[in-house]
Amino acid sequence: MSDDEEQEEEEEPLVELGESVPVEGVPLVQVASRLSWPKQQSEVSRREGETVVRTPDGPKRVDELLESIENPYFQSRQEFVNAVREVTGTGPVPTAE
Repeated sequence: MSDDEEQEEEEEPLVELGESVPVEGVPLVQVASRLSWPKQQSEVSRREGETVVRTPDGPKRVDELLESIENPYFQSRQEFVNAVREVTGTGPVPTAE
């Protein structure tokens, strides 16, 4: 086997990727990264409330998720992400087919 053939084999992906399937909403961490911390819950709602995020139960608006969180103030981005994930849970996100 020549070196060229060896390189071609190495360059092929190990996992074959399927066709692109759209997923509604943005990742939660994308929303969190657009804000500076600390931040009041009301300010998060004002700035990002209409944004739709991906959850295991399907797309949800940020303000809808914040209604279930009792904490009025988030010290850090991670505190916000953790609080939202307590409401949404973790797991695979459904795709639109």
